[in-house]
Amino acid sequence: MSLIFIKNGKVEFRKENGSLIRTIGNGKTISASINSDYSLVLLILIDGKVELRKDSGSLIRNIGNGHSKSALFHGSDILLDLENGKKELRKESGSLIKTF
Repeated sequence: MSLIFIKNGKVEFRKENGSLIRTIGNGKTISASINSDYSLVLLILIDGKVELRKDSGSLIRNIGNGHSKSALFHGSDILLDLENGKKELRKESGSLIKTF
């Protein structure tokens, strides 16, 4: 199991004892969420974009339209909280399932 921390806009994966495993991101991350099996990470960037990345740090795809305040995993789907107060439920592929 890994712990995640945000430091200087980058996401740090750390072991439970605190030792650094790896750092991912581009220095613009304000929040991060990890899925239940620790294989995927959502990075929420300063400009509202959401990136889906592997735990190795490689970019899979951008999720949404770039107006997100937060994002988290909801099972195998992704829930985005948008700046306009709406919420979007999306698949890992990025396709829209439903807007609330």
